[in-house]
Amino acid sequence: MNHAAPDAEPAVLCRGLRKVYEAGRGSGRKRTGEVLAVEGLDLSIRRGECFGLLGPNGSGKTTTVEMLEGLLAPTSGEVKLLGMDWAHDESRLRERLGVALQETRLPEKLTVDEVLTLFRSFYQRPRPLEALLADVQLEEKRRAWVVKLSGGQKQRLAIACALVAEPEILFLDEPTTGLDPQSRRQIWGLVAAYRARGGTVVLTTHYMEEAQRLCDRVAILDRGRLIRLGTPAELIAGLGAEHVVELELETGAGPGALDEATLRALPTVTEVHLSGEGVWALAAVEPERAVPALRTLLQERGQHLLRLGTRKATLEDVFVSLTGRALHDD
Repeated sequence: MNHAAPDAEPAVLCRGLRKVYEAGRGSGRKRTGEVLAVEGLDLSIRRGECFGLLGPNGSGKTTTVEMLEGLLAPTSGEVKLLGMDWAHDESRLRERLGVALQETRLPEKLTVDEVLTLFRSFYQRPRPLEALLADVQLEEKRRAWVVKLSGGQKQRLAIACALVAEPEILFLDEPTTGLDPQSRRQIWGLVAAYRARGGTVVLTTHYMEEAQRLCDRVAILDRGRLIRLGTPAELIAGLGAEHVVELELETGAGPGALDEATLRALPTVTEVHLSGEGVWALAAVEPERAVPALRTLLQERGQHLLRLGTRKATLEDVFVSLTGRALHDD
């Protein structure tokens, strides 16, 4: 794989992508309704970039990825990968794509060597077994049964299976869900090494640190629509503030309880959100001005703090600002 020129044909292109599920049929085989999962999605993913798809459950990101991977037929719209489409070029595309799911069920009584040998048999020009083992740091586990591997080792093996043919596009669906921090960083290293060889990554994730570290650009989906697209830095800058002030009040607030309009009126505050856990998040340009004003307000209202802190704004703050929901909400 080689890095493509900036004006090269996109790795992934979709236009007007739409998917409608039939909700069911009642008596007489009449349709009882339809569910619109993806509505008119337009995306262009450049060769060599890591592109993230973010959104809560029900946002349409899994349906979108499955249509791009050729696992699901769109109701309407166009999908092209590497200038090809699934209707005419399925065999060629299968040789040039890699897919690693959130949870891959591999045969438990096969060894690591045997699993990779099996997957190598599916391709015309597979990579050498030794190179695959080295990529995912499983040389010492090559004789171990799959059932004996840790969660992180199993996920690295699944990614090795996706890299068997050195694909030009690698789809990673929640690749580090449930992994410990060390295993997560090992997966990040795999992604970085693959990209260094010129590969394109399409990533879905719920981890904001992961998206900010790995992705060149991020698309935020909600209810089947693209609501924002840009680099992580651009999206965070769109908040109008780089810092977030978080506060949690004692329960049983009296008549002086806070409200969104009052908090938004504090100096340099640009966004305000109350989470389901009772935590207020205030995006602030200058927290050194916002916090003293906030403390004065709390004193005037007779409110008592349980917790107060500041942090850097994240992509999760962007999502909450756009949708009113946290990324992990259903």
